[in-house]
Amino acid sequence: MELKQKIEELLHIDANEYEISQTIREYIKNYFSSLDKLFEKTQGKDFFVKHTRYIDSIITSIYKVAMRKTFGFYLPMSNSVPVTLVALGSYGREQMAPYSDIDLMIVYEEVEGYNIQALIEKILYIIWDTKLKLGHRVHKLSELSEVANEDDTIKTALIESRFICGSKYLWVNIENRLKKVRQSNQKEFVFKKIEEAQKRRIKNPISMEPNVKESIGSLRDANLLFWIANVVYGIRSLKELQSRVFSDEEYNEFRVALEWIFRLRGALHLVCKKKEDRLLMQYIPDVAQKLLGSNDKKAQSVLVSRTLQALHTIDTFTSIFIKKIIRRFLFEPHNVTVLKSTRITKDIYICDDVIYVSFFKTGSSLKELLTLLQLDIKEFDPSFLHYAKSIHVPNNLEKNHLKLIKKLFYKPVLFPTLDALFKSNLLPIVIPPLKKVMFLPQFDGYHAYPVDIHSLMCIKALENIKDAKVAEVYEMLDTEYKALLKLAVLLHDAGKGRRSDHSLVGAKLIRSFALALGFSEEMADIGAILIKYHTLMSKTAFREDIHSEKVVFSFIAKLQKPIVLDMLYVLTYADINGVGKTIYTSYNAHLLHELYKIAKESFSNTEILEESAKRIKKENALKRNPTFQNLPKTLQKKILSIESNLFFIKNKTEEILQICQKAAEVKDFVVEVHNDEYLSIEIWRKVPLNLGYLLGKLSYLDIASMEVFKLFDSVKYFKIEFLEKVNDEEVPYVYKIVEASFDMSKQIRLKKPDIAPYEITIDCNHSKSYASMHLNVKNQKGLLAYIAHIFDQYGIDIATAKVHTIKNRARDLFLIEKNGNFCVNKDAIIQLLTN
Repeated sequence: MELKQKIEELLHIDANEYEISQTIREYIKNYFSSLDKLFEKTQGKDFFVKHTRYIDSIITSIYKVAMRKTFGFYLPMSNSVPVTLVALGSYGREQMAPYSDIDLMIVYEEVEGYNIQALIEKILYIIWDTKLKLGHRVHKLSELSEVANEDDTIKTALIESRFICGSKYLWVNIENRLKKVRQSNQKEFVFKKIEEAQKRRIKNPISMEPNVKESIGSLRDANLLFWIANVVYGIRSLKELQSRVFSDEEYNEFRVALEWIFRLRGALHLVCKKKEDRLLMQYIPDVAQKLLGSNDKKAQSVLVSRTLQALHTIDTFTSIFIKKIIRRFLFEPHNVTVLKSTRITKDIYICDDVIYVSFFKTGSSLKELLTLLQLDIKEFDPSFLHYAKSIHVPNNLEKNHLKLIKKLFYKPVLFPTLDALFKSNLLPIVIPPLKKVMFLPQFDGYHAYPVDIHSLMCIKALENIKDAKVAEVYEMLDTEYKALLKLAVLLHDAGKGRRSDHSLVGAKLIRSFALALGFSEEMADIGAILIKYHTLMSKTAFREDIHSEKVVFSFIAKLQKPIVLDMLYVLTYADINGVGKTIYTSYNAHLLHELYKIAKESFSNTEILEESAKRIKKENALKRNPTFQNLPKTLQKKILSIESNLFFIKNKTEEILQICQKAAEVKDFVVEVHNDEYLSIEIWRKVPLNLGYLLGKLSYLDIASMEVFKLFDSVKYFKIEFLEKVNDEEVPYVYKIVEASFDMSKQIRLKKPDIAPYEITIDCNHSKSYASMHLNVKNQKGLLAYIAHIFDQYGIDIATAKVHTIKNRARDLFLIEKNGNFCVNKDAIIQLLTN
């Protein structure tokens, strides 16, 4: 049974108002449960119109019930009762989403013989009893002008008023009053609404979770354009301004974007079953299913991307045409002379670093636009966007375009230019590598912006560095490196949206584009390295032990040159700041600078740098080895966590596996002696080794090298190689010496070597975990044994030793664990070692 018929039956049996309201409430409940099916048939503005008209029918039915209950069988004509129900806001525009508040205004006049107040109260009580979400105001006709002039919010609401039911005669009078309201204080009203919008846009910036009602480019911006156009032109629909203020093509593009936002808002309300205008992450799968018929990752990405693009279109359209409409309020005759003096070319002006273009200027070439952008422009008026959107875009960039594009990156302040290109839809035309990341969402829980906005925000951060240490490094770069760095910052995420690693894709993109722009091969390669490793510095600083030799030298091995480190440091700063205002903290700033400082110093040690690069290759080879792949995951992890680069470099893949597999089986110690081409001793030990005694007993033999590697699970691996082999009969004797060396009580008298103080360099701040000692001395028998003996006396633990003899000079490097014994006794150790 239809609601009207049911209400008539209830009125016929004289049901009370509460009973009638509960019946209406039940019909409303059933209606809302059917909205999902309605949404399948119709969406967007049409869905809102149908919903609005249903609410109109409910309000009209309630009005009729109140009239019948008030007047009974003596019901007068509705025009005779001076009460009119008026829809306001989105309800008035017929754009009301399902769970939005119903903005209702009741206008009346006092007439003797009618108890108007009682009638109005009856209407409101019935509505409240139905549980409709009502936002209402009640005014006398005579009050409308006064309240509108006192409160711009009320004036705005009245602009969007629409007749629902009641006295049409009174509605005519209301419209006459509203016409006067629209015409009063136009300039003041317009600028107040623009000021409100600016505050709202700052509060609700574009993000990965946009508010489709309040964000930049949202419904509020579309409404703002309508309010201003309504006040200025008296129109009831923006469509009336086609061919008058904007072209059919411009309006159609805007309407398509607005229709998508309408569809999205409707879907959001239905999915959430409440008033919700934020496209939060948790709603995206269900909204995608509702709008696109799928909720897989691709559909979710398309949903957010289309939303961001629609918001962008609305933002640009409203910005341009609000400015065009309000020109009449900005015109001052005395400014004409000033404007003429700032003319750059016909219809183009730069005044106080702001560029203005006549709305009549269209049809320029891309070359003309790029030439214009070479000028020092800090702000772009919306009139420029109108001009830029009208230019003729070539199918491909030509050489003269590329030269001009390259020059843009040498501008001290590039962000406003890129932002203007973005707003005018020219950014992917001028910077083709960005095409696939325009409006591309990032569902990583870290980035607040889509890729394109994030890239622009990174450029903005680069040109407004707040960290003095980063700024100092940036200012030391010459103009060529600064230009390349700006290009790298802009393109660092250009490889996203593909199946392959975005860093690798991005590296290829920048190299190709940099060469096309005219950068040298060397500079293009640097750009590729920067993007390939653009997340490396933050990951290393925030997740790794930056005082570890392995970590630091692995880091700098990838960068290859100190200048790349400088540029990556600044790029990392810009990248983090481009994520959001609160991401770059004093703590991570400290970590980044510490890593930068350590890495900068480490570049001077080219020998270790080369070792680190080789280690990376060896690790990769190891990971591909079937034997390694079949090892338990825990053992694999232990092997790759071994500190020493030299361990990986000196040993073949198979040797690394053999050494580590034996290490995993060691209980106390294992000894192997080889006497093939030369004598060599391998020791795996968990228990202490009297190294001074061992080397002293073997000092009659010339040691070619000794390597000490700390492996894992407290196992140390020693490999001592000699210059010659021994008689086979001596091998058992060597075994006995090694086994006896695990007796820590054994001692041996050793000759003190000839070492000068300047031949020893000790660095107790070599890293967080290790101190270092470098020797560059004359090679002499017993040298290593004596050093090991002194270390044993002080309980000093050698983590890694590099022993190397060239041209009768021993160049030894010892990394010593910071257990408190080495650095506190370094002066005594130097005294014992030197003459």
